[in-house]
Amino acid sequence: MDGQPMTSVASTGRPGTGRRVVRRLLITSGVACITLGGTLMLLPAEQPAKAPPAPAPGAQAQARARALARAQAAVLGGVPVTLPELTTLIGQRETYLRVHPKDALTWAALGTAYVEQGRRTAEVAYYYPRAEEALRTSLRTRPKGNTEALDGLVALANARRDFPAAREWGEEALKQAPKHWTTYPLLIDAYTGLGDYKKARSTLDKLMALHKGPAVQARASAVYRDRGWREDAAATIADAAAGVQTPAERAVYQERAGQLAWERGDLQEALRRFREAVRLDPDQRTAQAGQGRVLAALGRTGEALTAYRAALAEQPLPQYALELGELYQSLGLEQEAREQYDRVRARVGEAAAGGADEELVLGQFEADHGDPVAAVERLREEWSKQPGIAVADALGWALHRVGEDDEALDFAKIATDKTAGGGVRSALYAYHAGTIEQQLDLTGTARRHLQEALRINPGFSPLAAPAAREALTQLGEPPADEMPADVEPGRR
Repeated sequence: MDGQPMTSVASTGRPGTGRRVVRRLLITSGVACITLGGTLMLLPAEQPAKAPPAPAPGAQAQARARALARAQAAVLGGVPVTLPELTTLIGQRETYLRVHPKDALTWAALGTAYVEQGRRTAEVAYYYPRAEEALRTSLRTRPKGNTEALDGLVALANARRDFPAAREWGEEALKQAPKHWTTYPLLIDAYTGLGDYKKARSTLDKLMALHKGPAVQARASAVYRDRGWREDAAATIADAAAGVQTPAERAVYQERAGQLAWERGDLQEALRRFREAVRLDPDQRTAQAGQGRVLAALGRTGEALTAYRAALAEQPLPQYALELGELYQSLGLEQEAREQYDRVRARVGEAAAGGADEELVLGQFEADHGDPVAAVERLREEWSKQPGIAVADALGWALHRVGEDDEALDFAKIATDKTAGGGVRSALYAYHAGTIEQQLDLTGTARRHLQEALRINPGFSPLAAPAAREALTQLGEPPADEMPADVEPGRR
């Protein structure tokens, strides 16, 4: 209804709400919705040109049309495109829809492009609501068999970190088209965010039976990483990067390869991969932030600061601001650190205006640099909605920060113990577990986890890595008669 706030499936965070909205949207025809005219009003107004452009030669016009078609197909297929291609696609699709407002496929393409543009620029308050309206318009225009719009809604919910809604949109899409392979990678992301790693693995098996290629290899690499299969993950993403057709695709997979190298502490390999990603696509801000992370670990702090600032200038994510603030703090630059910490809160608020959930990063920030009690409250709520491993680690650490170490250890186990759900080999998770165990006088397991953190990646954090080394010094060498850490009574 024009003038009324939108009801967003991807912003509720409640599974029951998503299910009711899906049912009303897809089965009943009397659902209250924004009219097509109202949706068209959300399209940015066309700006009059100062002078009409000269007619393009026929060959140039055909080439542009082919490029537009390729970009639309790539966006709908979940294939990376460059930021200029994305901007061009959005502008041309907006213009087209003013003349052809009942084209469901174009509405789906525009909505999905808005999702990606919001993610790439971090302007989520602007792009995500428009994405939702475009995708809902597509679905109203063609309610049945519209897998493109349903995929777009899954992508939007994942981008907003509303994994319950993403799961429900994805499962609805597969009910309508079980062999539509592009839904499966999105659904894997949703299951991972919910901590349902068994479903993520089984969905990957189905995907690999339906389709081959770099996009599938990239998704398989992520699942292997979550299982702790680091060598398989690295080899698979390298194969994906080698098999793609465009620089934009290769840049994305190079960035992911860099992240895997960073996580295992191979700093030179990570830096090489991140630099290659930026060379292929200068708008690869995720890779620029990755360079900052690696350069800080290598002690090249001036270059690290430059890389972080460049990433934040074009993709001002709260996670980057938190990392940069911690780097400043490690250098004793308290005022600069506080400025970045203020920026974390501001960016989380702006994300919320677009229906995005940044409670995880805000909880991580509050635990170490703000109000740990508030961190616990936020992260408990997050855990109740989407209990993934990252949330378990953050909640365990926040509980430790307020002195609730017995409960903290339960969540640390979820993040680090394969039998409890954790498979990711993370230096940060191991450090958190070791610190909690040290506080509980579990010296054997504490020593093991702290050593593991520094063995995985000695420079995993400019603040936490030195703290891990200091904690190990305090623990000292294990006594000769100490029981092996993995069988210490009462805990492991």
